[in-house]
This record gives sequence, structure tokens and C-alpha cells, in this order.
Amino acid sequence: MYLKRKLSESLTTFRGEHFGYKSQQKSSHRYRVTVGIGGNVGDVIRRFNHLFISLKRDNRVEILQTSLILKNPPFGFINQDDFFNSIIVLQASMQPSVFLDYLMRLEKKFARRRSFANAPRTLDLDIIFFDNRVVRTPKLQIPHASWSQRQSVVIPLSGLKI
Repeated sequence: MYLKRKLSESLTTFRGEHFGYKSQQKSSHRYRVTVGIGGNVGDVIRRFNHLFISLKRDNRVEILQTSLILKNPPFGFINQDDFFNSIIVLQASMQPSVFLDYLMRLEKKFARRRSFANAPRTLDLDIIFFDNRVVRTPKLQIPHASWSQRQSVVIPLSGLKI
């Protein structure tokens, strides 16, 4: 069951058992990682819940906190359904490039297909922050290049106590 709250004509938040979550446990993992999650194909909220459970069962990561889910219009390619977005804050012991590969495997597990930039997708996982590191490689940019210009990141982040 999710509590729904309309922020504006085009923005709605959802709070539920797994989104709006805060762990009370300490983690032994070394790095704090903020991950943006999104999708707009199929039952995205159900997929987010399955992702949460999958992460909880994985001893390579520890979920610290999740934001509310935000339903918002697409950008870039706008001829598609609205997106659902959220933030998951994790602790992990993987280095950034290894963690990126881990996220790519998770996307694949949840049937992500890459066709073109800003295309509809089942699940999109982006590293927003990785501790206080700055990484600039052809494959990875941390902090995420345009996180501060995206409502889909800024609004969910604003509700977290990081």
C-alpha cells in the first residue's frame, strides 16, 4: 500500500514500506553510495520493491535509506510515459568501477534494454554520489553529470537525511 501525494500537476510522490525506509543498523561496508533509480515500462513500483528486496538479500551492499518515489514527466525523449524515480543510499565495499558493473548486472536482471538515449526503460540505476569522490572516465562520472538539474534526483534527495 502506498500513500500518494500530489506536489503539482505533473509531480506526485508515493511513500510505502520500502520507499521512505531508514535502516537502524550500522554497516561494515566502507563506501557510502547514493544511487538514483528510475523506470517507466511496466509495473515500475513493483519492480522497485523487488529491487529493494534483492539488495537487502545481497551481502555485498547494505541499504541505509530510501527516498519517496517521485512520478514525473520524461525529459529528452518526451514521447513516452511518465517516469518513477527514487534514491537508494547504500554502503558497499566495491570500488566505483566495480560498483558500476554491479549496477549494470542488476539492470540486466530486471530486463533493461538499451536502445537510444533517454529511451523508455524497465530500470535505470545511476551512481549519483560515491562517498566524496570525483571520478571522470569515459565510462563513469561521479558525481553524476547533471544530477542538480533533474527534479527526478533533487526532489527525492531533498527528503533524505544524509
